Amino acid sequence: MSPPPPPLGRVRRRAAQAFDEALDDEELVAACAALAQGRWQNSRSLLVRTGDDWDRRGHRIAVLARESSCDAWARDWLLAEPDSGDGTVLLALAQVRRALRGKEKADRARESCHRAAAALPADPTPWLGLLLLECAQGADGDAVRVFEQIRSRYADHHHAHHLVVAWLAERRVEAGPDPLHEVYDFANWSAEQAPTDSPLAILPVIAHAERYRALAAAGQECDDPAASGHWVGRRARQVMKAAFDWWLEWEHEEHPRRLIDLNFLAHAKVCEGRSAEAAALFHRIGDKATPVPWSYPDRDPLTAFRTARIAALGTG
Repeated sequence: MSPPPPPLGRVRRRAAQAFDEALDDEELVAACAALAQGRWQNSRSLLVRTGDDWDRRGHRIAVLARESSCDAWARDWLLAEPDSGDGTVLLALAQVRRALRGKEKADRARESCHRAAAALPADPTPWLGLLLLECAQGADGDAVRVFEQIRSRYADHHHAHHLVVAWLAERRVEAGPDPLHEVYDFANWSAEQAPTDSPLAILPVIAHAERYRALAAAGQECDDPAASGHWVGRRARQVMKAAFDWWLEWEHEEHPRRLIDLNFLAHAKVCEGRSAEAAALFHRIGDKATPVPWSYPDRDPLTAFRTARIAALGTG
C-alpha cells in the first residue's frame, strides 16, 4: 500500500526544499550559496567559465536568478562593472523571477531582458527570460516570436523547448485526450529536427506528461496518472519505447538538465507499468528527484517519487 501524502503546512515546505534546483551542478550550488551571502564575484567567475555552452549557461543563470537576493546583488555587480553583459543578463532573469512572483512589473522585466539581449546579441538567455514571462503572462503570438528568437541563436535549446511544450499542452483542454493535439506535433517535429544525439529526442515524452497535467487539472483525466490510461495507448507506448531506446544509446551524463529528462522518463515508465525499465532509470537518478512530473496533477512530488522508486527497486 502506498504511504499517505504528508500533511499540508511545514512538512510540505520542508519537502519542497529537498529538491536540488541546481540539478547536481556543484559549481552552481557554491555560486548560489555565495550569492545569498552577497558575494556576486563567484557568479561572475562561474559564468565566465561557462562560456557559450548555452544550455548550461541558461540553466545556471535561471537557478542563480531564483535566489531571493539576486536582484540586489546583480545591481551591485553592475555598479562595479556597468558594462558587464553577464551581470545584465543575471539582473534581467532575476527581474523575470520577481515578476512571476508578483513582486515586479512584467513590463519592467521585459525591458531588462531586451537590454540584456542588446548587450549580448548572440546569447539566447535573455530571450529565455522573456519566454518564461510570455508563457506565463503573454499573448500566444508573443511566446511564438520569442521562441523563434531563441531558436535562431541556438536551435536545440533544452529549457526553451520544455517551456513551449508545457505552454502548448494547456491549449484546447476542452477537446479532451486528443491524440492529434498540437503539443504532440510540436514535440515530434522538434525531436525530428534535432541532431540524432540531442536530448530533444525525449521531448515527445515531455509533451505526453504535460498534456496529462493540463487534462487532469481540467477534470478531463483521472487524477491518478498510473490509473488514467494516458500512458498505455498504442501511440503512447511507441513514444515511450523510442525515448527509452534513445536513452540507452545516447545517454548524456554531462547535460546540465539531464535529471529532468530522466525523471520524466522514469515517471512515464512507472505509469506505463514497465517496472524493469523504470528501475534502470531510478538507478541512474539516485535520490535526485525533480518536482515535475512527480507533482502531476496535484500530488506531493517527493512522496510520489519515493513511492514509485520503492515499487520499482524494492527498496527505499
